[in-house]
Amino acid sequence: MKSDSNPGRDEAADSVRDRELGVEQNHLDAVYRRLEEKIHEAEFLMEDATKRGQVGTPGALAERDAQVFRAGIHLNRLNNEFEDFLFGRIDLLQGKDGKKGPDGAYTALEPADGTVREDNTADIAETLHIGRIGVLDADYSPLVIDWRAPAAAPFYRSTPVDPGRVVRRRVIRSKGRKVLGVEDDLMRPELTAYLDGERLPAIGDGALMAALGQARSHSMRDIVASIQAEQDQVIRAPAASVTYVEGGPGTGKTAVALHRAAYLLYQDRRRYSGGILIVSPTPLLVAYTEGVLPSLGEEGQVAIRAVGSLVDGAEATVYDSPAVARVKGSSRMLRVLRKAARGALESGRPGRSAVQEQLAFGDDDEPEAGPTETPTRLRVVAFGRRLELDADRLNRIRQSALGGTAPVNHLRPRARKLLLDALWDQSGAGSRHSDPELAAELRSSFDEDVTSEDEFLRFLDAWWPELTPRAVLSAMSDERRLGRWARRILNPGEIRRLARSLRRDALSVHDVALLDELTAVLGAPARPKKRREYDPLDQLTGLEELMPQREESQRERAERLAQERTEYAHVIVDEAQDLTPMQWRMVGRRGRHATWTIVGDPAQSSWSDPDEAGAARDEALGSRPRRHFTLTVNYRNPSEIAELAAKVLALAMPGSESPSAVRSTGIQPRFEVVREKAADTVRAEAARLLEQVDGTVGVVVAMNRRDEAARWLSGLGERVVALGSLEAKGLEYDATIVVSPAEIADESPAGLRVLYVALTRATQQLTVVSGERDEPDGNGVPDLLRD
Repeated sequence: MKSDSNPGRDEAADSVRDRELGVEQNHLDAVYRRLEEKIHEAEFLMEDATKRGQVGTPGALAERDAQVFRAGIHLNRLNNEFEDFLFGRIDLLQGKDGKKGPDGAYTALEPADGTVREDNTADIAETLHIGRIGVLDADYSPLVIDWRAPAAAPFYRSTPVDPGRVVRRRVIRSKGRKVLGVEDDLMRPELTAYLDGERLPAIGDGALMAALGQARSHSMRDIVASIQAEQDQVIRAPAASVTYVEGGPGTGKTAVALHRAAYLLYQDRRRYSGGILIVSPTPLLVAYTEGVLPSLGEEGQVAIRAVGSLVDGAEATVYDSPAVARVKGSSRMLRVLRKAARGALESGRPGRSAVQEQLAFGDDDEPEAGPTETPTRLRVVAFGRRLELDADRLNRIRQSALGGTAPVNHLRPRARKLLLDALWDQSGAGSRHSDPELAAELRSSFDEDVTSEDEFLRFLDAWWPELTPRAVLSAMSDERRLGRWARRILNPGEIRRLARSLRRDALSVHDVALLDELTAVLGAPARPKKRREYDPLDQLTGLEELMPQREESQRERAERLAQERTEYAHVIVDEAQDLTPMQWRMVGRRGRHATWTIVGDPAQSSWSDPDEAGAARDEALGSRPRRHFTLTVNYRNPSEIAELAAKVLALAMPGSESPSAVRSTGIQPRFEVVREKAADTVRAEAARLLEQVDGTVGVVVAMNRRDEAARWLSGLGERVVALGSLEAKGLEYDATIVVSPAEIADESPAGLRVLYVALTRATQQLTVVSGERDEPDGNGVPDLLRD
């Protein structure tokens, strides 16, 4: 650090820093020159391919298409990686052997014997720069090592306790083609190391502290360079079975999840070509993190989805009240939905069109059932006879058909056959022939005769309609019918609240899980095949062996897989402690044959019954073996904020330990009390914090005050954001204002854990604003936060 008492020393430090910046700038310039060479090569290949196409022969066309496509992929990748390419460097001692890996780097992890001399000096034998993708120079020596390559592992894993070959680890901050700064960690501080005959310098106060001190934006920074040893062990852990990762606020759980996805793809791309799904708790957290994986070069294979976006065509846009959420998320809903799916067949025709509702079901001009009732009589003419099934017989047929275990929509063929059997019995035609072949032929003719009758087809459509998940949810909004299906499962108050919540058009995150469950209960109808677009080359012959099938672009692949994929090769669940039992069932269907990474913290759970959720989680994961990791270091919060949050943790989960904060700012949390209007107090404090920090300010309120809080902050700019307590999960801000801890703690049975989350979002400053319900003392400290 600089010292005002020694200007000469400061100037010397600045000189060393400028020199090191120049060293890294020269290397970055060389990297970009090499990237430009590779881009020119790709452009040349595309130009050459165009000339080939002018020949006009089928072979030339095939070669052109294949070459253009491959060159285009290469060019696109290079252009995508062109920004902020380089971020790290490690200086290493001589290794135990002289073996090199495919990336041109030496493979030894430990230094060779005698590398450190008796006077505790040593020479740097190898310097590796770490970046987004690997780059070799014209002589095939590494200019940049891909961050996921084995040679890059020491950049993350090396510590002063276990340094391996690493002497110095450097984080390089750049913007485009310009190096902005460097920060060093010495892994062997007792060693005097020399590089090219000069002593190895150390710049800055440490790479980790520098990364933590940077201002946050509304998008997650590319935090590859700040991953530490315990996090890297999780990222590079074998993917077989289930990997559990627990850690308190600020321990980097989300970072671990994102980088684990990229690492697994890098290690075994064929195995994970089935895709990796990352499940995030809220849309805000998806928006916050979705830029990280593309920056690591893994677009297309990884899908980051909010829990409320896992079902195709459904998007959660509203929040349920805590009481309704507890009902919808409970595993009891499984029994309710199964009864509703079958009951919807009997009590109405959900999903039928207005035209269908007006159709007759017999010979009469008017339908025999009301517009919301199932038809109670079937009349057809076959073999010149009028045949009729009454309500009692139809009911017995329905119950027999529903006795099967298949999804409701898949039982329709069984119901159709039972109807035909009953009509055949009534016709008496079965006794006409004793010869089995003649009897079978007659029965076939009878079935064809009946099923070609419009009356029979209209009746079947109305009596056993193809149900949709949304139609069943709509039927459940009728409190009378829902009460009939759920009276032995839910209490009257729960039935009333559930029915009312289902009357709105918008979906909540809990509704999406119900839709997914209903899809399984009902059986989704098969989608029509998408017509293949016409390709003029299809008219040419003899191209099968010459021209490979056109591959998809990354964007095309991502879009197609997002629409078609229902199961994945690896599933990563972020903030897993918040998933309800019904959401675990939904996520579990997407990973029936997958390996899993489960990331969470029980102390931050917003679900009221963790044991029930745990049982659903175990059912989703099956009998797969478990591997456990624990992250123990809080990189986000300064110790002053972490100590305050620990008081709430002691109330929420007595006996739990907070992760250790690694830094202190000397700035204590600030306490304010609402004197007249909460809007004025919060707005004034937000304006003050915007002047104090360079980055973002988050204002956390109880869920029912989200819209109100947004109005309080109107006009203060994009750096300040209002969010509900459940939306704060996984996010971080330079400064945070937590409004009325008592309101947050009282809004649900898990309120204290939700408050603990809210208090741990800030990287620099925290303000707590109290109202009357908080019972603040003379210093403004609310009751929940006092010793």
